[in-house]
Amino acid sequence: MTSLEWQLIVSRKKDEQRARIPSKWLLKSLPARDVISYVDIPRKCGVLSIEELHITEEYDATSLAEAIRNMKLKSVDVVTAFCKRAAVAHQLTNCLTEILFEDALSRAAELDAHLASGKPPLGPLHGVPVSLKDTFKIKGYDASIGLVALTFKPAQENATLVDILLAAGAVLYCKTNVPQTLMALDSHNNVFGRTLNPLNTLVTAGGSSGGEGALLALRGSVLGVGTDVGGSIRIPAMCNGIYGIKPSWQRIPYAGQEGGQLPGSSTLGIAASAGPLAHSMRDIELFFQTVSEQKPWELDPDVLPSSWNSLASSPSRKWRIGVVRRDGVMEPHPPILKVLDEVASKMRSTGIEVVEMDIVPLFSQCQSLANALFGIEGGNSMFDLLEATKEPLSPWLATRLRRKTAVSLDKARELHARRTELQKKFLKIWKDKQGEEIDAFICPVAPHPVPPIDRWNGVSYTSSWVLLDYPAGVIPVRTFGESDIHNEIRNEKVLGSWDKANRELWTKVDRSVYLGTPLCVQVVAPKLEERKLCKAMNAIDEALKANSTSVFARL
Repeated sequence: MTSLEWQLIVSRKKDEQRARIPSKWLLKSLPARDVISYVDIPRKCGVLSIEELHITEEYDATSLAEAIRNMKLKSVDVVTAFCKRAAVAHQLTNCLTEILFEDALSRAAELDAHLASGKPPLGPLHGVPVSLKDTFKIKGYDASIGLVALTFKPAQENATLVDILLAAGAVLYCKTNVPQTLMALDSHNNVFGRTLNPLNTLVTAGGSSGGEGALLALRGSVLGVGTDVGGSIRIPAMCNGIYGIKPSWQRIPYAGQEGGQLPGSSTLGIAASAGPLAHSMRDIELFFQTVSEQKPWELDPDVLPSSWNSLASSPSRKWRIGVVRRDGVMEPHPPILKVLDEVASKMRSTGIEVVEMDIVPLFSQCQSLANALFGIEGGNSMFDLLEATKEPLSPWLATRLRRKTAVSLDKARELHARRTELQKKFLKIWKDKQGEEIDAFICPVAPHPVPPIDRWNGVSYTSSWVLLDYPAGVIPVRTFGESDIHNEIRNEKVLGSWDKANRELWTKVDRSVYLGTPLCVQVVAPKLEERKLCKAMNAIDEALKANSTSVFARL
C-alpha cells in the first residue's frame, strides 16, 4: 500500500463521519484563530434550543436518570440534546470518532415507549446517554483507535462493558478520539486528527482518553467511560477540569477492548482498567453501582465477585487523608504545591484529619519499573498494524517510539518480581508512625499545570498507581490565576533528565498560557477500595465546595 492509498482510506473515513452529523446541526462558521476558549460557543451557536441547553447544562447523570425514570423528561429529548451538543463539540474540538446518533435516537424512543407502557426501567441508567472511548467495541461500528489498518472493520460483538451499560438502560451515542498507538498524552492520530482542549486550545486535551475529556468539558456528554494504564483517564480529567477514576483492574470489565495488541498481551506487562469520567462525584459512584448490579464477574473472568455495597466505604471515625507532595523524580511546579496546601487547609477546616506523608524513597522507584513493564511486548503488534498500510507515526511519536525486541521470559519474571516486592513495601504507607490507618491520600496529577500541546512530561504521578494497582481519581479544584504565575521552583537541584524537562515547562514557557486552565488534585486509595475512594473524594470535594469561589468553575 502506498502513502496515497492510506490517505484515501482516511478521506473515506472522515466522509463517513461527516455524513452522520445532520446538516441542521452543522455550525455556520468556526471560531477565529485568536479565539482560544470554546466554552460559550455551544450556548451561542444556535444549534441547541433553550430547553436543550437546559438539559445539557443543568443536569448531571444522576438527576437525568431520575427525571427520565419519573417521566419528567423523555429519553429521546435528552439524547437529542446531547447528540446535538456532541456534534457541536466535535466540530469545535475534533473529539469524536464513531457517531451513533441515529441508532441512539431509535433506542431512546424504544426506552420511552417501554416506560410509557407501565414497565419498570431497565436499570439505573435507563434513557441516559453515555459516551465511550474509541477502544470499546460496539457491534457494527469500528474500533479503529485511530489506525488506518483497523478502519472499516466493524466489531462483530460488543465489549463486555458495552453489554452491561445497555442492560442498565444506557443509550450509547458516540465514541471518542485517542492518540495514535494509545501511547501518547495528547490525542492525535492520522485518521481523525487532533483533539483540542475547549477550555484553552493552546494546551493539551490530554490522552489517551482525550476525546472523552474534551467532550465532557463542553457538556457534550454527561457520563463518559475511558481507560487508563498510565494516566489515560486522570490526565484528560485534569486537562479538562472534570472528575475521573481509574479503578483497580479487577473491578470493571475490560474484556472486548481494541488495544492494537494480541489477546492476552495486556496482562504480560501492566493491566489497564476502564473507568468513568463525569461532572459530579455522585455520577462516578452511580457508574460503579450500576456496573456492580449487573454482576460483571459472571461476564468477565478478570472481575472479582464483590458487590459495590459490600465494599468498605466511609470510616466510623473522621477521615484521615494523607498529603503526598512529590515523587522524588520530578519536582512539582509552585502552583501544584500551592493547590495541595489549599486542599489540605480546606480538609482541616471541615474536620478531616490531614497526615503529611513522605514516601519519596518508594515513590521514586515506580516510574522506571512501570516504563520497563509498559515496553515488555516491544510495541511489535502496533508496528505490524502501522506497517500493513505504510501509515507513518504521528510527529510526536516519531521521535520517541520504535519497534523493539520483546522482553525475554526471564527478564519479564524479574520485572514482575520487583513489582511484587515494591507492592509489598508500599503496604506500610497506609499507617502513620503511630500505627493509625490512613484512608487515602492526595497528590499531584502531574508536577506541572496543563501544558501546551505535545508537551506533557513524564507520567510518574499517575502510572505509579497503575503499577501498584491502587484506585486513583481526580478532583478539579480551581483555575490557574495571575497569582500563580510569579513563584519560582524552590528546590534548585535538578533531579535528573525527567526533572530537567519538567522544569522547562515552568522556566522556558510563557506562563500566561496556563491562565484559566484547571488545577486539580489526585486522590489515591488502597487496592480494590474503590468505594472508599469515592467516599473520600466526595468528602474532599465537599470540603472544597464549602468555599465555592475556590472550586473550578465548571459549565
